[in-house]
Amino acid sequence: MKRVVHAACPHDCPDACSILITVENGRAIKIQGDPAHPTTRGFLCAKVAKYLDRVYSPQRVLYPLRRIAPKGPFPAKPQLGKDAFLPGSDFAGFARISWDEALDAINGRFRQIIEAFGAEAILPYSYGGTLGALNNASMDRRFFHRLGASRLDRTICSEAGGEGLKSVLGAKLGTEPEQFRHSRLIIVWGANIHGNNVHLWPFIEEARRQGAKLVVIDPYRTRTAACADWYLPVNPGTDVALALGLMHVLIGEDLYDADFVARHTVGFDALRERAREYPPERVAAWTGIAADDMRRLAREYATVRPAAIRLNYGVQRGENGGMAVRAITMLPCLTGSWKEIGGGLQLSTSGGFPINRAVLAREDLGPVARTINMAELGRVLHEAANPPVKALFVYNCNPAAIAPNHNSVIRGLLRPDLFTVVHEQFLTDTCDYADIVLPATTFFEHKELQTSYGHYHLQISNQAIAPLGEARSNVETFRALALRMGFEEKAFRESVDEMIDAALANPHPWLAGITRESLERQGSVRMNLVPAAASSDNGNVAFLPFANGFATPSGKAELYNEQLVKMGLDPVAAFVPPVESRHTLAAKGGAAGRRAQEKYPLEFLPRKCDNFLNSTFANVPFLQGLEDPAVLEINRADAVPRAIADGDRVRVFNERGELQLRARVDGTVQPGVVAARLGWAKLSGQGNVNALTSERLTDLGRGPTFYSTLVEVEKV
Repeated sequence: MKRVVHAACPHDCPDACSILITVENGRAIKIQGDPAHPTTRGFLCAKVAKYLDRVYSPQRVLYPLRRIAPKGPFPAKPQLGKDAFLPGSDFAGFARISWDEALDAINGRFRQIIEAFGAEAILPYSYGGTLGALNNASMDRRFFHRLGASRLDRTICSEAGGEGLKSVLGAKLGTEPEQFRHSRLIIVWGANIHGNNVHLWPFIEEARRQGAKLVVIDPYRTRTAACADWYLPVNPGTDVALALGLMHVLIGEDLYDADFVARHTVGFDALRERAREYPPERVAAWTGIAADDMRRLAREYATVRPAAIRLNYGVQRGENGGMAVRAITMLPCLTGSWKEIGGGLQLSTSGGFPINRAVLAREDLGPVARTINMAELGRVLHEAANPPVKALFVYNCNPAAIAPNHNSVIRGLLRPDLFTVVHEQFLTDTCDYADIVLPATTFFEHKELQTSYGHYHLQISNQAIAPLGEARSNVETFRALALRMGFEEKAFRESVDEMIDAALANPHPWLAGITRESLERQGSVRMNLVPAAASSDNGNVAFLPFANGFATPSGKAELYNEQLVKMGLDPVAAFVPPVESRHTLAAKGGAAGRRAQEKYPLEFLPRKCDNFLNSTFANVPFLQGLEDPAVLEINRADAVPRAIADGDRVRVFNERGELQLRARVDGTVQPGVVAARLGWAKLSGQGNVNALTSERLTDLGRGPTFYSTLVEVEKV
């Protein structure tokens, strides 16, 4: 018997695809994009299109495992076969145990740690392995809050950019993807649409067929940049200077919307004075973009209407990343393009889903505990704090791959006194250092409430198949742990449906009439968004979030933000070169800075693979065939003086670590920049790009500074 189940992709991608899963006799046999969904439109990315391979992979962790070998990568890779899951067999350094044994082991060790050091010695570590409202942040938060464990500042991906966006607009809202079809100029800034936002691309192509122009600004010649009408390679970490250079032209040539600025912004006079300091000729020296190109872009942006900017989070992964997002976000506030269908800017739409996340997380269940920044895990695991971290519970994340200062993180994970639990679908890099591994479900195997940060459609993701083996969802895992710890609060006994009902029971007009039952009937529902404008041709009323005001305390776009002064930051925007950049000497001076830059003269981009999602999907054979993470991309201008030819083995290094890769001498990076790609260290055999990145934090949001990294390269 066949049936079709509506689900939604929960992975860390703005598209949050609407999915149809065909099930026959309890087994999923087909996955496809929902053709009725306005954004998904019947197709899936290459990653999720092969999701059956992931669900039914012979390498799935399907039973609880206990470590029986020393911590570290497993030497016996042949044991990673399908027979490893047979009863009584070892799984490459682990032994299968029951859930009762696993829960007892965790409960016992947690109690010992709490008695000796206090509950804050236990640290949860999670991020975006799933963005489902329940399995990302509900029963897990309730458990750790009740336990009194340390809290995690989840900054690893988007915090700097989110804070920069909100410092101007007041909320994480932006242009609907469906509206890009109406744009006549589209600026893609630090966004690889083809790699991680593929469902926006058809709207861009529709606009181009009607005469729109696509401009891409990126330090790397991505697949999207290769398709652009105009590609502007920008030096890493200089985006704030470029935005201010564009504003110099917009304001100096009276190309801004004076009426919109007067009615809907504060701080314009201060911004005008600041922009005067950034003439295109000065900015060109930082950005590598010619002054004439800057003037041309500013003029086109102001006069070709409507114009939209698709900004993505790569921009904010440098030391001045928050300020860069802030400066770019000011551009549509100057031109007034927020009032036009097909205008404005999109970084995130996550603020369009006012579900009651507080009732899911229940911070009131326990005491206020210390907060630890996840971007500083390497330092934290070695710190003689009071108390030190003695237990780490990892879920929805793979810190042994994605955390900065990789070598320090690994040394910390190798500590014999650190008790590490990992809830996972596969034996990731982090599992190599786990004492207990718990089997996790995929989104095929549990029910979920799904929001998005790239569109405004709320979805129910229904369970399509029974959990494989003994896999459990995050909700059920932390419910079991809470009950084993003896927590008696009703919060730990609420069903999934009860939690969804509670999340939707928020008296916000955008949620009016949206219930679990209506979502179950329809699968996907567009939020009741207001304010709005005239109907667009997609049948919905176009959402123009900032046509008539902003979500800031002043109700206006804050081109001058007093709160930044209190944080010790520039209240308008300013370019401060990163400590690790080609511009360090000009900014800092001094013999020490000169020696550092002379020793490591190349700016390093630790890029994400187009066909993986951070480290997720890195073990899928089909997708591995589409990537080559063991490559260092280098410009010929940097390769020739180092006697490096295409295909040579090279050593990439700085004081934090090194990698050995194969040189690819091509045109994807500009002179002075090299790039390599993130993956699983255990699969690449070449180490991890984060062996080179630091734990230095961004100006806003205290996020990681992956793209502010200096290295040297030499031929092996």
